Amino acid sequence: MSDDYPLRPFLPGDTMPLRDLFAASIDELTADDYNDDQRIAWATTAEDADAFAKRLSEATTLVVHVDGEYLGFASLKANTQIDMLYVNPNYAGEGVGTALVDAIERIAQARGAASLSVDASETAVLFFEARGYGPVQRNSIPIDDQWLTNTTMMKTLKPSTETPAQSRPS
Repeated sequence: MSDDYPLRPFLPGDTMPLRDLFAASIDELTADDYNDDQRIAWATTAEDADAFAKRLSEATTLVVHVDGEYLGFASLKANTQIDMLYVNPNYAGEGVGTALVDAIERIAQARGAASLSVDASETAVLFFEARGYGPVQRNSIPIDDQWLTNTTMMKTLKPSTETPAQSRPS
């Protein structure tokens, strides 16, 4: 059950373990959809630890960290886009991604977002389709000398049940 995973905000000390999780997730979970060179190029986008930490800290980034082990993380950018969703390969399929996206959707909704978008990897399209996201466009992204494809997907969120007097500024 996804409620079993404790979520907390990103802290600067999380940078290196999350960078390792990012690379492991790409390497192990996307091998059926991307070749070795594509996965290496993708993983190297987090090589600069300072830039990676900045990307995580400039978004609303949630982390699942249990008993000293990082299980996954997700980032909400500009309250309208799921920027990153990565799960430790040892916990793939165990509800970590669901817990993270549930929380991101609730945060965006509470802040007044009408919809969320995500540039879903080939590997993640079915996960997002099952959550009610629909394809909007296909993308080809150049990274170094490689081209990676993904799909921009969108989901309409239900309006928040809070009245304006109950909501807090973001």
